[in-house]
Amino acid sequence: MRALYLAVDGGNSKTDVVLGTATGEVLAYVRGGTSSPHNIGLAGTVTVLDQLIQAARARAGLAPGTPVDVVAAYLAGADLPAEVAELQTALTARAWALDTIVDNDCFALLRSGTSMPDAVTVVCGAGTNCAGRAADGRTARFVALGPISGDWGGGHDLAEQTLRLAARGEDGRGRPTALSAAVAAHFERPTVEAVSIALHLGEIPRDEIPRLSHLLFEVAAATGDEVAAELITRQAEEILAQHRVAATRLDLLDRPHTLVLGGSVLRAQHPQLHGRVVAGALGQAPKVEITVPDIPPVVGAALLAVDALGQSAEAEARLRAALDNAEPERADRLIAG
Repeated sequence: MRALYLAVDGGNSKTDVVLGTATGEVLAYVRGGTSSPHNIGLAGTVTVLDQLIQAARARAGLAPGTPVDVVAAYLAGADLPAEVAELQTALTARAWALDTIVDNDCFALLRSGTSMPDAVTVVCGAGTNCAGRAADGRTARFVALGPISGDWGGGHDLAEQTLRLAARGEDGRGRPTALSAAVAAHFERPTVEAVSIALHLGEIPRDEIPRLSHLLFEVAAATGDEVAAELITRQAEEILAQHRVAATRLDLLDRPHTLVLGGSVLRAQHPQLHGRVVAGALGQAPKVEITVPDIPPVVGAALLAVDALGQSAEAEARLRAALDNAEPERADRLIAG
């Protein structure tokens, strides 16, 4: 009987599930909404994952009762050891597979970017996070609870800082910056002050603010604006600090290792940011190899599941090829159908 796995990459905005075989064949690839317990609670996480897993089993045509050997679930919100343990207990109780693996979604991204046992990943998407592993089994991670644990950066912080700098540059409290005119034009208002008032009155939804992170990089590239460039430099320094600390904890700074860069901000490889990060990483760790995966992190979750099943490099190559440019099916459509 062929060995089967379920792989889960659960983020703050979406959750991907892959059902496949230990030899690298992909039988189903489905997507749903957030499964982060920080967003929807532990019970909500279990419900979302249950729906997605049932959709994946149906899409793969598995007969009821067909056993799955391992489910590997890598989730945003699995930050503290107590949170990981709580999720492990809850997901194991669902008996989706004979064995259940649970950890933070950073480790799925890490595996998607490299098979090297010594590696660090820095995620810079809506927020930031970092994790690392060493060949001897040690790991390094941050508490990653936002500002209360010292975190800064990612698209949301960059966007809020862009708006703040634009406002201060316009009214004289800060240095003049091209961000002021760009922010006003982005929201089709005559001034940043008008933007601020519209946000306050609800005329502009506050969930439009994160889009300003893209504007920041556009302005920096088009104008060379010093204020925009300094904000990007601050983000680069934060990314480099996370890499430096994680690599130091794992004794990797002077040894060959991989730095995997992920999340929407880093994946875009904006020249002003990417160049600073690459140069800085090589400056503090001359033997580092830097990679930016162009595949979804669920590939890493699937590879970790295949690793747990003790399969070969050929299985990894087949799995990567199967999911290269693959599009997930919406689970709600499968369930409705």
